[in-house]
Amino acid sequence: MRSSIPVKSIGGPGTAAPKDDWFRTLAVKTSHWSGKPAAFTLAAAIVLVWAITGPIFHYSDTWQLVINTGTTVVTFLMVFLIQATQNRDAAAMQLKLDELIRAISTAHNEVIDAEDMQDREIDRLKAKIENGGGQD
Repeated sequence: MRSSIPVKSIGGPGTAAPKDDWFRTLAVKTSHWSGKPAAFTLAAAIVLVWAITGPIFHYSDTWQLVINTGTTVVTFLMVFLIQATQNRDAAAMQLKLDELIRAISTAHNEVIDAEDMQDREIDRLKAKIENGGGQD
């Protein structure tokens, strides 16, 4: 049975983010923007300009340090933003899968919390399901 609660009321698209949720907003927007062709084009253009300026600066240590520092800082910051977005996406996907498991009467409901189980518990459950074991 489908819920009658509108998606927007539980944090779906179009929902205003709380004022203290600035990091999530930043991470989502950065992730969306960085995955677009314009972001790649900008990055490639920066590298091209840097390479063209090599002879002008006589391929100096400072010239090399500029690109090394820039790429290191961007990479360092992007790791956190991308991880935050991945965590949110994984949690949303897990919630959706849990709801599907609950909705199917023949599903093994004990797998709903599998992401929180110890490896040995997952192995036991996997063996039980593969051997045709029923629900508890």
